[in-house]
Amino acid sequence: MKLITERVRVSAESHCGIVDITGDVASVLSETGLTDGNVLIFVKGSTGGVTTVEYEPGLLKDLPEFFEKIIPSDVSYQHDKTWGDGNGFSHLRASLLGPSINVPFENGKLLLGTWQQIIIINFDNKSRTREIILQFMGD
Repeated sequence: MKLITERVRVSAESHCGIVDITGDVASVLSETGLTDGNVLIFVKGSTGGVTTVEYEPGLLKDLPEFFEKIIPSDVSYQHDKTWGDGNGFSHLRASLLGPSINVPFENGKLLLGTWQQIIIINFDNKSRTREIILQFMGD
C-alpha cells in the first residue's frame, strides 16, 4: 500500500465560484501509477468546500441560489463583527459543505457515476486561487 500526496491549484470566482476538478484528479491519478485504492480530495482554506455533482448549467445556478437561501450573504454574522471582513456567510457555507471527500478508484480510473463530477466551491467574497491536496492511497 502506497500513500502519495500531490497538489493542484485552481482559480475560483467569489460568492460560490464552482470549478470542476474531475479532470485534474484523474490526470494526477494516472501519473501516480496506482491502480486500486482511494483518493482524499481536500481543499485548503476555511471558505472553500468540495463535493460531487452533475456539472451542468442548471446546477451551476441552483447551487449558489440554494446556499443563498439557507445561509444568506446579506445578514450580519458574529464573525463579521469580530473581523470586519464581511465573509461570515462564507465560513458557514464552507463548514456546512465540508473541506474533503473520498473517492475510490479501480484499474486506474475514478469510480464516479456517469453524471458525477468532483467540484470545489469558493464561498469567499473574494476570488481565490485554491490549493487542493490530493492524497492517494492504494496499490
